Amino acid sequence: MLENLLRPTHLLLLVIAALLLFGPSKLPELGRSFGTMLKEFKKGARGDDDEQKPQEAQPVQETNKS
Repeated sequence: MLENLLRPTHLLLLVIAALLLFGPSKLPELGRSFGTMLKEFKKGARGDDDEQKPQEAQPVQETNKS
């Protein structure tokens, strides 16, 4: 049943349905937000959370007043 899900005609029908539902001006924004969501999900699944990483200390520049 699911093996025939991603045929080219099915994908074309999905694209046409998305255009009719959201309109051509809204689709790029939806794609961007979906991509960001997937990126954040993968980052969380891998455990690459920024809050868990210790902040690297910036080297202190020494100034010599001679």
